[in-house]
Amino acid sequence: MKRVKLALLGFGNAGQAFARLLCEKHDKIKQKYGCEVEVTAIATNSRGNLVSADGIDLEKALLDLAESGRFKDEQSLSAMSTMEIVKNADYDVLIEMTPLNIFTGQPAISHIEAAFERKKHVITANKGPIAWKFAELKEAAEKAGVKFFYETTVMDGTPVFNLVDKTLQMAEVTEVSGILNSTTNFILEEMAAGVPHEEIMERGRRMGFIEADPAMDIEGYDAAAKITALLNVLMDAHITPDMVERKGIEDITVDDIREAESRGNVIKLVCRGVKEKGCVKASVRPEEIPKGDMLASVNSTTSVVSITTDLMKKLSVIEHEPEIEQTAYGVFGDLLRVLGE
Repeated sequence: MKRVKLALLGFGNAGQAFARLLCEKHDKIKQKYGCEVEVTAIATNSRGNLVSADGIDLEKALLDLAESGRFKDEQSLSAMSTMEIVKNADYDVLIEMTPLNIFTGQPAISHIEAAFERKKHVITANKGPIAWKFAELKEAAEKAGVKFFYETTVMDGTPVFNLVDKTLQMAEVTEVSGILNSTTNFILEEMAAGVPHEEIMERGRRMGFIEADPAMDIEGYDAAAKITALLNVLMDAHITPDMVERKGIEDITVDDIREAESRGNVIKLVCRGVKEKGCVKASVRPEEIPKGDMLASVNSTTSVVSITTDLMKKLSVIEHEPEIEQTAYGVFGDLLRVLGE
């Protein structure tokens, strides 16, 4: 039976959830696609690296991390660096799940480029490469004759890119808008409910979606990277996050929220991208939204994206309060596309 070998770069919460999904669906993958999917390399920042051409025992790797926070498989432990794994390990599909560098997209971009040089398929959950160098990476994948998928980069596993690619053929996307940063959406909603700032932050950290330093979310950088990724893929925008007109929620006060309420509005951090005279303009900024508008009803950690086309007009997709399993499924779904195409 054919073997399809994976190299996982990054094995945090999303990587581990993806590994559990692989274990759970192993037999169904064999039955449907007629192949064995095996992980032959795992690279991490602090837990150690595993490399084995014969395949890594994922269940043992997950158990070791749960018990000690590090890998213990002495036969597979490797001193190879992440880039050495990319350039030398035995794999067919590289899955890029390393932490995001929101200002450069590196080193994820270099990992992907090196995989393409070896004619390997790539799946990325890291939005940096799509925001900073999508056109070049897409061209490199086409030149190498390999697949390049990235559904998880925006709205976790919600099929936004697949929706347009598979079901809106010949429809030109003219506008993209939405609420794409769940952290700021949660913060604004809690502020409106009168919850003290420190309590909001502590609760968000306990729930796992507010970072120790939430500046990248609050100041709009994450949202800017996401709208850039959407526009680069859906509108061939050729833009980078520093070209987005960006304003976060750092200056929004409870008084601002109360004044908006007096006008029948709520405040949301809204991403927009519009094609005007052949050029794409993008923005991220707080907006007052009438309470009857769909965007006003997007609460807690829910996200929404609306896509306007010339042929199908405006469509909206909502992801309701995602957890890490949705991110894992986004990567898993991209893997199934690799297997099936």
